[in-house]
Amino acid sequence: MEEGFVEVDMNAGDEPAAFPTVRATVVQASSVFFDTPATIEKAKKLIADAAEQGAQLVVFPEVFVGGFPRGSDFGVTIGGPPQAKGRKGKDLFCKYYASAIDVPGPETNRLASFAAEYNVYLVMGAVERHGHGRTLYNTVLFFSPAGELLGRHRKLVPTALERVLWGCGDGSTLSLYDTPIGRVGALVCWESKMPLARAALYGKGLEIYCVPTADDSDLWQASVRHVAHEGGCFLLSANQFCRRKDYPPPPEYAFTGFDEEPKPDDVLCRGGSVIVSPSGAVLAGPKYDGEGLLTADLDFSEIVRAKFDFDVVGHSSRPEVLTLVVKDQPQVPVVYTSASPN
Repeated sequence: MEEGFVEVDMNAGDEPAAFPTVRATVVQASSVFFDTPATIEKAKKLIADAAEQGAQLVVFPEVFVGGFPRGSDFGVTIGGPPQAKGRKGKDLFCKYYASAIDVPGPETNRLASFAAEYNVYLVMGAVERHGHGRTLYNTVLFFSPAGELLGRHRKLVPTALERVLWGCGDGSTLSLYDTPIGRVGALVCWESKMPLARAALYGKGLEIYCVPTADDSDLWQASVRHVAHEGGCFLLSANQFCRRKDYPPPPEYAFTGFDEEPKPDDVLCRGGSVIVSPSGAVLAGPKYDGEGLLTADLDFSEIVRAKFDFDVVGHSSRPEVLTLVVKDQPQVPVVYTSASPN
């Protein structure tokens, strides 16, 4: 197992109830853009608030740590921009890179300590920097109440222009964590529109499907309700609510992808965080009126009820007709055959 990651001990504690109930909270809030220490402090307060509501699981939005660079094109133009614009875009990327975190690293240690302090499972969206190649990844981190970093998931295919910023994950992080509160996994935003990626998690017995997102559209609500019903699982979609003033002012940060520079109080992402049951029913949200928390009690008997009708990897499957092969080994660009540690 990779250094810095741990397995969950399923033999610890009392025997679970046949149909447990888990209290889960989705966080809808903005990052403090270009200020990772302040963002992590904000996360601590939000985790504390969720714990006061009795939350056992707390889910944060996509790239909450590191920030979602909404409205920026990083100076990218097909065919090549003028050099001045290209330099500004790369300068902006350097600042964005500096806001990313190492996994594991000092920031993940702090987040793990929050999970322990408030006795919650924590699912956190973050911008991860990794390796000598300086590549960034759109990553979801999983922490246990024991203060452990359980693992991570890297977004398999960043959406559209996001591919300028973030590398592609591989099948080695299509992970599911078998915990005392259920089998927890995640896909990021429009990864949830990838049927085979969903099936890879369904095949492991996914029960709590966490979806950090940046999509605040009405159509997203239809997507998450369908996915929860398809998978027979609870779905927790966490998005940011942010205004122009939550980003640095121009010229430090310009919304070059917009027709005109937004006003400070203009809403750039209205949220829409939501919690959905295995039947596709909305348990909490969607929330569009600002930052805040959504909390719901997840009754696991609802999973059994939903799968009585449709079990996508059980009685509703036809493996003699359709099967999925998941390449879940790390894919590395350079392999050294020497036995020497150097």
